[in-house]
Amino acid sequence: MTTRTGTLNHPALLALTTAAFVTVLTEALPAGVLPGMSAGLGVGEPAAGQAVTIYALGTALTAIPLSSATATWRRKRLLLAGVAGFAVANTVTALSADYALTMVARFVAGVAAGVVWALLAGYARRLAPGHLQGKAIAIVMAGIPLALSLGIPAGTFLGGLLGWRSAFGVMSAIAVALLAWITARVPDQPGQPSGRTPVLHALKVPGVLPVLAVTLVFVLAHTVLYTYVAAFLDHAGMGDAVDVVLLVFGVASMAGIGIVGARIDRALRTLMVLSTVLVAVAAALLAVVTGSPALVYAAVTLWGLGWGGVPTLLQTAAGNAGGAAADNAQAMLVTLWNAAMAAGGVAGGVLLDAAGPASFPWTLLVLLLPVLAVVLGARRHGFPATS
Repeated sequence: MTTRTGTLNHPALLALTTAAFVTVLTEALPAGVLPGMSAGLGVGEPAAGQAVTIYALGTALTAIPLSSATATWRRKRLLLAGVAGFAVANTVTALSADYALTMVARFVAGVAAGVVWALLAGYARRLAPGHLQGKAIAIVMAGIPLALSLGIPAGTFLGGLLGWRSAFGVMSAIAVALLAWITARVPDQPGQPSGRTPVLHALKVPGVLPVLAVTLVFVLAHTVLYTYVAAFLDHAGMGDAVDVVLLVFGVASMAGIGIVGARIDRALRTLMVLSTVLVAVAAALLAVVTGSPALVYAAVTLWGLGWGGVPTLLQTAAGNAGGAAADNAQAMLVTLWNAAMAAGGVAGGVLLDAAGPASFPWTLLVLLLPVLAVVLGARRHGFPATS
């Protein structure tokens, strides 16, 4: 639903932005409060760190089957169910002193994330006129860099000040407030008609497969470096500047998503190529850096500018390519995204042991070559050239 003048429904879109913010913050918050969480649950930090892995596993395993099972549900009802899942899971995490129960809660949070992520882009598209659908998705996806650049530092600070449980308690309160916001301001949308085609049928739609392939490899490449950026910075002699580097990355990501949001409805293909090239240039700079903080900051700025709009670009490309099967394409994108994140963490750990942190930017650069090739090759479907 849009206004009569064909403009964007900003209150509804910002509610979806907050849903994206809650999703990412719920996923990543354990990393910011890991020492306290470890002590509170009576386990080592590696075991406590599995809170992130379990979350990603919950999303990857359930996004496609849940999308299929709930395809006919009204979209608002499904969105409320997903956000309620966050409220429950974060409340249990805040109160639990049992490691196993906490991991169950984290898995439930991951399931909720699969529901919400599969909805957001399609919901945003339905709340906007055709010529502003990409911008609507960009507004919603701004919740990702906001969570990473502002939410995680704020949650980490709160956890240090009042204890890690308080941070999850605040997350529960935000989710409850978001439920009221969605109920009041987000228009309902219908689900798919009954008798729908299977989720995997979307793979047969021209353009969907290239978008999913780019998603898998691009996210894998990014995650390898991002997960172990502290180890890389220590190798580069900047181990004491991790927080500042991540802040620069976050601010640059916000700028990147702003640029993408302004142009995506007219130049998706160009922006996707430019984003890939910017991240590749950043990787090349980091690969040859020899103790120059200025080069590192320049590279991280390019990395953030390139990466910031990628979630929006890929979600939009999947929706455009999927057509009537757009929701199914989004569910597969969510599954592959989380699988790539999990694989990136594992691959980065193997690289760290086998080749050291200097191998991370080279790996990123090598993986981006097939990404660029697929984007350039999919000029008819997937990442089409526009007139």
